[in-house]
Amino acid sequence: MNSRTIKILIKVMFVLLTIGSAGAGEEPYAVAVNPVTNKIYVANYGSQSVTIIDDDSNVTATVNGGDSPIAVAVNLVANKIYVANYWTAKVTVIDGATNTTTSLTAGSGPLAIAVNLFTNKIYVANYHGHNVTVIDGATNHTVTVATDSLPRAVAVNPVTNRIYIANQGSNSVTIIDGATNQIKTVNVGSSPFALAVNPVTNKIYVANNGSKDVTVIDGATNTTITIPVGLNPRAVAVNVVTDKIYVANSGSSNVTVIDGVTNATTMLATDTHPYNLAVNPVTNKIYVVNAGSSNVTMIYGITNTTVTLATNRSPWDLAVNSVTNKIYVVHYKGNCVTAIDGVTNETTTIAGAIDSEIRK
Repeated sequence: MNSRTIKILIKVMFVLLTIGSAGAGEEPYAVAVNPVTNKIYVANYGSQSVTIIDDDSNVTATVNGGDSPIAVAVNLVANKIYVANYWTAKVTVIDGATNTTTSLTAGSGPLAIAVNLFTNKIYVANYHGHNVTVIDGATNHTVTVATDSLPRAVAVNPVTNRIYIANQGSNSVTIIDGATNQIKTVNVGSSPFALAVNPVTNKIYVANNGSKDVTVIDGATNTTITIPVGLNPRAVAVNVVTDKIYVANSGSSNVTVIDGVTNATTMLATDTHPYNLAVNPVTNKIYVVNAGSSNVTMIYGITNTTVTLATNRSPWDLAVNSVTNKIYVVHYKGNCVTAIDGVTNETTTIAGAIDSEIRK
């Protein structure tokens, strides 16, 4: 990879690492940000809608999100938003300019989505279908690619045009060649739950929820090494600037920090059940939602010191807008969003809490 490609990639990653959260609807479950239009998209699982938040004004709008929207991803180049509809095997496509929607057929139980901005392809992991739906963003034409059992997470390396799918049921990762849709399989630890790509180093980090470790895949050779972490690792994020990897260990209430050069680890305490985390590569701060404690742990990437920020109850997911330096925390039970100012740490509730019970 030449230096020009790396520089372009890092600039893109600054913009891409902008996952937010929201919740004017019921049971807000997932969120994504388009920093070009400064809009935040929240998938409301319980009310079959997507809430659109204006980052500047906090004014909201609601559009049809399809049945059981559970994951959302943004193509910021095309200004389209893709929403996985878990129980109907559909993907809802929102036009970011007009807010009109289109429904596409996916596999059974679509659970995760990732976008390759360079190729305008969208990859949908179908948990019960044991496959991935590949959507051509220009034509909406779809292709199905087989995976191993229970694919639950997907990540893209836009530089190599490789797509990585964590197969929870078969302890493996499926690697898709984005040009040919040909696949390879790599064995990893027990119950791979999440994964993240560092496109600069071409390494893939797989959080194995059942075996207290992270599998590191070399993207050039597909060889692997294993790094011990905490109990029940369920989320992983990469800072492409510092080459540090952050793993949320839900079962042991801590975060493992991995040095991408040496693979040395540092353990940092959080509050109860760290559930998701996100990185702001511009400020070198990491935000961890603690689902059991109604707060967020902020980590200073330089020193590994932490600060606890109070939020609403049951924080579920979060995302960072690196352009505006705001952090959005989704509260699944509280049906609201907490916005954190990345400079002052002041918090604002964007949508009023609706204290309803979670539907089983």
